[in-house]
Amino acid sequence: MPGSGLPVWALYVITVAIWGSSWYGIKEQLGVVAPTVSLAYRFCLAAAILWLFCAVTRRSLRFPPSAHRWMALQALCLFCGNYILFYYAGFHVVSGLLALCFSTIPLMNVLNASLFLRQPVDRGVIVPSLVSLAGLVLVFLPEFMDKGLGSAPLIGFVLSMLATFLASLGNVLSVKLKQVNVPVMQANAWGMTYGALFCAGFAVLSGAAFNYDPRTSFTVSLVLLAVFASVIGFGTYLTLVQRIGAGRAAFSSVLFPLVALSISTVLEDHHWTPLAGAGVVLVLSGNLILLLRRSPAPQLQKGPAQ
Repeated sequence: MPGSGLPVWALYVITVAIWGSSWYGIKEQLGVVAPTVSLAYRFCLAAAILWLFCAVTRRSLRFPPSAHRWMALQALCLFCGNYILFYYAGFHVVSGLLALCFSTIPLMNVLNASLFLRQPVDRGVIVPSLVSLAGLVLVFLPEFMDKGLGSAPLIGFVLSMLATFLASLGNVLSVKLKQVNVPVMQANAWGMTYGALFCAGFAVLSGAAFNYDPRTSFTVSLVLLAVFASVIGFGTYLTLVQRIGAGRAAFSSVLFPLVALSISTVLEDHHWTPLAGAGVVLVLSGNLILLLRRSPAPQLQKGPAQ
């Protein structure tokens, strides 16, 4: 697994740096190529790398049809639907706000674990969850007040939250894959393969052209997203999970929005109001409190939609 020989602090730095900066890479994918087509390219490349990795390390990729059904369903949520929604949300808000919305996935995990895994909801998560949601409202409130409820910021917010919910469903399905004995790397190899096929299928159904953006920034961001965000990022994060557990590894979700928001401020010329700044503090504080609480088993595998 990528990064297996690195110390914990290095794994944290790599994970946060990759997933914090990859949100801006998503913005570079928007424009000439339809999001569904761009994602098909991205996951095709990422899947090829993972298949090669599994072949070199002699990891078996043969699983029964029942396991493939769960992998395909997970791919539809985690490597297709949520990415498509995030890419379209990127047309409406800066990349840092996409990352901030995604940082609420611990709350989504709690809700979906209760709905689909019958795990009891810890009442202690209610207050920090409400704090995070209130913070998100404060972040977007200046945009809503300035441009109205039918504006691009509202569309971006709704799409981002729906994308986060789908990503969380993918996390719930990762528990099922563990139960049917599908290792993470092989699940990702098949998942990204199915994800590429699903994205290509949605592109065909929507009539999108399978064209290519000749800009250097498009090619560079495509390769970086496939290699770093989709392959190395998952590798270093999952190595953290193995070393220190999913609960402590999940603290990266508090840190990478700070990287993404900093990039948006510098490269996307995003101007912050005091109200929005206070909202960011509330979102990150709520998530931190939520993650500091002892999580009930089984813990959900959580990986950003990068």
